[in-house]
Amino acid sequence: MRFQTDLVPARLTRRYKRFLADCVLEDSGLEITAHCANPGSMMGLAEPGTRVWLEPNDDPKKKLKYGWRLVDHENGHFTGVDTSLPNRALKSALQSRSVAALSAYDVVRPEVKYGANSRIDFLLSGADLPDAYVEVKSVTLARRNGLAEFPDSVTARGAKHLQELAQMAAQGHRAIMLYLVQRTDCDNFTLAADIDPNYAAAYQEARQAGVETLCYGTNINPAGVDLADALRIST
Repeated sequence: MRFQTDLVPARLTRRYKRFLADCVLEDSGLEITAHCANPGSMMGLAEPGTRVWLEPNDDPKKKLKYGWRLVDHENGHFTGVDTSLPNRALKSALQSRSVAALSAYDVVRPEVKYGANSRIDFLLSGADLPDAYVEVKSVTLARRNGLAEFPDSVTARGAKHLQELAQMAAQGHRAIMLYLVQRTDCDNFTLAADIDPNYAAAYQEARQAGVETLCYGTNINPAGVDLADALRIST
């Protein structure tokens, strides 16, 4: 998935009100406010002075003319902070049938209503196959080298999604919790049970009910974000 416009580098001044980030553009020194498409805590990613990459836009409907897309760790690695990007990258991978565990499905439908006033990220179907309900979570937290963790804050909504997936599994469908790690510096994944023990408990209950777990990494640079290889899961 390519970014629509070329990204520009900047330095983060502060992130506030969850969806706003003040930055200083590197090329001009201009101070701007960018939209931050991430409602999570962004633990370890929003320190003042962090090098970031912003996507400019000239959309008259948008009040903010920049969107925060990447954190540049300045060691060759990047983290994607836009929580909408994983679904867009995964949609392309599912449609091209390049996700090995789900490659048998030839129909990909995003945002289908199910459960209790919820929408599943992707509903997959194929001839002579059980429908596959795929919920996607963006993972950006890493407190130890090489280990990605989810969640980075308490998420009652995330626990609800696991319970709804368990209901789909009980009805005979495939139910998949897919964690997409938006970091290029991780090769393992686990749950941050200390941050949200209720989510960790809901995960274990869902697994016992037949919910499958998949975890994939991403290739990230200022040109775009693409699905990478599967990561090891330890939960």
